[in-house]
Amino acid sequence: MKTKFLLAVQIIVGLLLVIFGLNKFLHFMANPPVSQEMGMYMGALAKTGFIFPLVGAIQLLAGLAFILNKYVAIMAIVIVPVMLNAMLAHTFLDPSGVAASGVILLLIIAVMFKNKEAYVSVLKA
Repeated sequence: MKTKFLLAVQIIVGLLLVIFGLNKFLHFMANPPVSQEMGMYMGALAKTGFIFPLVGAIQLLAGLAFILNKYVAIMAIVIVPVMLNAMLAHTFLDPSGVAASGVILLLIIAVMFKNKEAYVSVLKA
């Protein structure tokens, strides 16, 4: 039962990551209004020209890995810094959006917990 629930969580997170990753390229969802500070931060990231496509590609690849149940452990490690940055940016610059990014981050940590045996050799002292 616990394994099926965590697999469902993994697939849901995968779908969310695919949707948000594709949105970075196809722009089919409008960005919600953000605070002035968050707007300046996102504007600076957009001016680099590569951050948002890179984040979108990482989200898309991680989402597909979660949905297909392949390379989940490594893709969870790759996506955590992206989502942690999103959560911290919302925490300090636009608190109204912290809940969504926080929930996704917690769900990714649940996926990592499901795959904890994959991390044993890496975390061995």
